Amino acid sequence: MKSVEIIMLPVKDRQKAKEFYLKLGFQVLVEGPGEHGETWIQMGLPNSDTTISLAGFQGIICETDNIETEINELKTKGIEVGKIDDTPWGRFAWLKDLDGNSLCLHQK
Repeated sequence: MKSVEIIMLPVKDRQKAKEFYLKLGFQVLVEGPGEHGETWIQMGLPNSDTTISLAGFQGIICETDNIETEINELKTKGIEVGKIDDTPWGRFAWLKDLDGNSLCLHQK
């Protein structure tokens, strides 16, 4: 993993949450239809590579250059990773830490 790309924040109302984060100085980077019929809202601070997503659940998305290599390395360490999902936005594979927190590998 080379960087934390997106921190997914669970929110009850995405539009109200967007207005709040706009007041904090965040900018809307992406707003459009999500994969599960909900709106994907991704926001970031000026000059920052890490962004937030206003979502229905929590998660941390980490960027990787080679998702297969990353998964194989994690498996040798005893870490289970779900199947790779190929999407128009890249390749994703989810895993959970010992406390059930969601982490995701993302290859652009």
